[in-house]
Order: sequence, then C-alpha cells, then structure tokens
Amino acid sequence: MTLLWTSAEAESATRGYSTRPWQASGVSIDSRSIERGDLFVALAGPRFDGHDFLADAIAHGASAAMVHRRPPGSDNELPLLIVDDTMAALGDLGAAARKRSGAQIVAITGSVGKTGTKDALRQALEPLGATHASAGSLNNHWGVPLSLARLPKDARFGVFELGMNHAGEIAALSRLVRPEVALVTTIEPVHLGFFPSVAAIADAKAEIFFGMEPHGIAVLNRDNEWFDRLETIARAVGLERIVGFGADRDATIRLIDCDLEATASAVTVAIEGETIDYCVAMPGRHWVMNSLGVLGAVYALDGDVVAAASAFARMKPMDGRGRRHRIGVKDGQAELIDESYNASPASVGAAIAVLGASKPGPAGRRIAVLGDMLELGDRAAELHAALLEPLRGAAIDLVFTVGDRMMALDRVLPKKMRGGHDATAAAMAERLVALLRAGDVVSVKGSHGIGMNQIVTRLTAVPALVVKS
Repeated sequence: MTLLWTSAEAESATRGYSTRPWQASGVSIDSRSIERGDLFVALAGPRFDGHDFLADAIAHGASAAMVHRRPPGSDNELPLLIVDDTMAALGDLGAAARKRSGAQIVAITGSVGKTGTKDALRQALEPLGATHASAGSLNNHWGVPLSLARLPKDARFGVFELGMNHAGEIAALSRLVRPEVALVTTIEPVHLGFFPSVAAIADAKAEIFFGMEPHGIAVLNRDNEWFDRLETIARAVGLERIVGFGADRDATIRLIDCDLEATASAVTVAIEGETIDYCVAMPGRHWVMNSLGVLGAVYALDGDVVAAASAFARMKPMDGRGRRHRIGVKDGQAELIDESYNASPASVGAAIAVLGASKPGPAGRRIAVLGDMLELGDRAAELHAALLEPLRGAAIDLVFTVGDRMMALDRVLPKKMRGGHDATAAAMAERLVALLRAGDVVSVKGSHGIGMNQIVTRLTAVPALVVKS
C-alpha cells in the first residue's frame, strides 16, 4: 500500500483532530467505490449526506472517515478525522497536497475536449515519469480538490481538468491547482444559458490563468476565433510564454497534414522546424486537434514530444466518448458508436463527421441518434436546427431525435432523412431495436441530462451474432 496521508498530515492540513491515529492510501467521497485503505470524506449535499453512509465505508475497507458530525456509535468502528466542514476541509486537503508536491502541474479547460485531452496527456506523460490525473470528469468545486487530494507525493506530473458553467468558478479552481501550464482546448457556444455571449464564455475559460505564476505557460488553439482574446488576458495577468497549436502558420505546434480515416487519423506536424508523423487511434479532426494541444503541453513542460506523439497510437475510447460496439440486430450485426456522455453544437458536429467517415456494411446506413443539447439558452432552437447542414454534409442517411429541443431539428429534416422522434431516450431505444438492420452504423449523442446512455445500454444488451467466415 502506497501511503498518501497520515492522520497527523491530514490534521495539519484541515485543522481537524483524529479520534485515533490512521493512515490512508487514497481518498474517496463515494462509499460505493471505496478501495481498501481509503480515507472516506463524508460530504453533505442537497440530496445525500455522506455521514449516513459510514457503515458502507467501513464495509468497503475505509481506513478512516473525515466528518463534521459524529454519527451515533461510530467512534469505536472507524478512526474519525473531525473537521468544521468536510467540503472546506477537502479543499484544504487538496491545497496541502499541491503545496507538498514537486510535480509539474498542467490544468486543462475548454468548451469541449477537456476529458479526452486530459486522458491523452496522461498517456503521453506516463513514459516520462509518474503521472497523476483527474479521474473521469472530476472538474468542479468538489472534483478538483478531490483529485488534488489524491496527488501522490512522488508524482512527477499532475494533470487536472477544470470545468464550469458560471463565471468565477474556474478562477477559484485555478488558484487551488496553481498550474504551471494551462491548456485551453477551444472556445465554443456551450453553456449559453448561463452566459450572454461566447465572448463571455471565453473570458470565463481564461480564468484558468488567474492561479498561475508569471513563469507559467498558456497553450492555446490558434485556429479558434477567440485565440487573440485569450492571449491578451494571459499576458495581462503576467504570463510571458504562449504556445499556440493548430493549422495557423504562426502556431508553435503546427498541423501540416492529416488523413482522416474511419477509425484513426494519420497526422503530420511541425515543431520548431522539425517534422513529426504519428497516428491517432481515434477518428475525427477534433481528436487531431486534441493531440496538437497535448503536444503543446508536453512541449511547454520541456518533455519529449516525439515520445508523446507515439502514445496517441495506443489511445482507447472511453464509454460515452467514442467507444464502438458490435451489436446484434434482427438479421446480423450493426456497429454502435457511443458518444452519449454529453453534447454541445461543436461536439455533435464532430460526432456527425466521424459518423460520416464510417463505412457501413452492404445495405447498411449511417444513422445519427441525437438527444437535446442543454444549457443553450435563447439560441437553443437555432443551434439545434443548424445541425441539418453538417448532417447533410456528412451524407447521414437517417436521423432520429430525442427530447423537446431536438424537435427544432426534426422539423427541418428532409423527409428521406427523418427517422423518427421520441420524447425520451427509453422510448427511442425500443424504436431502434425494431428498426436497425445488418450493416448499419449508428451514433448516439446527447447531453448527459437526457440519458442517451439508456439507448446504448439497451442496444448493447442484444448480443452480436458470431459471423462465420
């Protein structure tokens, strides 16, 4: 067991006190996923109070629990770290982990591509030294301090994802993480329901620079229309080095060429006059751009960009973010592309492009199943209807829509492209089970709150038949 926290260290960080000495090899806020040796942090939220789940934490092997009240009868079962407020104490624990760490720290934000870029950067840095990264999409006011609290003492690199849907959120997270390198993937019309304009979104994302020291380095997408605005803000807070990536001729990490295939891409970039060829084992130009951002971060860290580029060939898609499945249909097999985790105009456009590059089997069709894109405010109807053009451009055969907002797209679809509309993902799942046929390629995409993963769960529950050659 690798030691992460002792009771004395945690007491010093949180100004709390322990009922008896303990040691922890990890930190968890979810009693269901605790690993043996974890410190369980009992957060109290609007729906659940972790203090009610101490028995589960004990059953799963927690070594101690951080609490701000003592559940009856708990003193003799598990060592307790008593603090004034567990949420504030989790932040203190994260801050202490950052202070004691000698790791080089990268923070990543952007309208889309944060999690995929974070995971790709982790893979690229691992050959260069022990690397710690946020798990999943832990990028908010509790996910970031939790990720920091898990930072091993001996890590050489730390990679953290910072997210937001309101102004001011990223500034607070950046001051906690104190990154030496800040990577902004792109700025797009996401969360417009909470912002008056895309310019305001760019300003909110630029808050990532606020927690950096003057020697910090910003890695920015030179192809994005908001590059100049981000650069201006970065320099205004004292950052002297900007690393640009993209096809722009002034980009430090400059895209020379890319060959976009159905399941992968071949990429050529130039870095300070040196040409590097590599393969990205994920389809779509958006993954090519993510890879450029990763190389920009490695370059900013003075790492080996050639070795980093070779890691992209080993990338594997995650559930909800491009994972492919062979599924059983009534007369054979079809292919399912699971993009169900979340959705925005930019990410839906990227998913449509990947579907357009796919290769259906004989008599197969390219089928897009699209759920509502949330948090788009007054522009929701316009942005949903605007998906028609990328769908046409990608030669998508059939489009199925889910949710109230997607009715704006359904109304403008040509008759031959209109597959059907349902109010819920569950209803759409049953429709698709009846309609899919052998050779189809179907992509499922929608905002997390719409529950498009229900469609993936239903379709993958049908076993794919073994096809004999």
